[in-house]
Amino acid sequence: METILRSRSKTVIISPERPTVLIGERINPTGKKRLAAALAEGNLELVRSEALAQVEAGADVLDVNVGTTGVNEVELLPVVVRLVMETVDVPLSIDSANPEALRAALTVYKELAPQGRPLINSVNGEEVRLERVLPLVAEYGAAVIGLTMDDEGIPATAEKRLAIARKIVARAESMGIPRQDIIIDCLALAVCTDSRAGRVTLDTIHMVREELGVNLTLGVSNVSFGLPERELINLTFLAMAIQQGVNCPIVDVARVRPTVLATDLLLGRDEYAMRYIRGYRQRLAAASKC
Repeated sequence: METILRSRSKTVIISPERPTVLIGERINPTGKKRLAAALAEGNLELVRSEALAQVEAGADVLDVNVGTTGVNEVELLPVVVRLVMETVDVPLSIDSANPEALRAALTVYKELAPQGRPLINSVNGEEVRLERVLPLVAEYGAAVIGLTMDDEGIPATAEKRLAIARKIVARAESMGIPRQDIIIDCLALAVCTDSRAGRVTLDTIHMVREELGVNLTLGVSNVSFGLPERELINLTFLAMAIQQGVNCPIVDVARVRPTVLATDLLLGRDEYAMRYIRGYRQRLAAASKC
């Protein structure tokens, strides 16, 4: 099953048979005080530099989120989408809980890339989100991320998260959105408060892949919250999630790309280790400039 995203001239294909697609997470003010302050002040130079740095690090898609205190998302999100699209030529994941902001940003995306296909991040099993976001997905011909949570929150079991994924897929298909345009996020929770949280996410990923066949994303960093050496936990969990079926994680690309390349190599997605070797040489070249 292939999910196809497009910018002005670049096409990204997400598929279980292809190497892992990396969605860059850095243009998101959550937990980033410097970026949040810059967005509130209307200073977008940091956004520009983050876009360039992530693509240089190997990001295939960039997530764009401007939701923070003091920001009017309806006004700022389309401005930032325009800036990023004029700075780099990769597909975007437009990330907002505000449908009006999504519409404004999608309009800009289509203006700058008439044949483009963005990713909307995100919808979930809540009725209000399904009713307000899925029509935008259909209208703009976008792909969409579906989070396995609903009006009751994030379920504690894989079976209940799978049921929410089923609901999202069924509702989308009833509106003419094909299954290949739905990417499911099985959600990672902190293992410091629930030792089985990681296992539940991995089981959900496996079950969604086996039953629904859709492509899968994941933000891994929540799994290590509150623990020492978080990066060690995050990278280990990411490799396990990719093995179970995640194929377009939302990550800090510069930090995780070597692990992803090694994981793809070991899963047989890198003939003659060419991508792994190329990534190694790129890191050597970058280190020699320091």
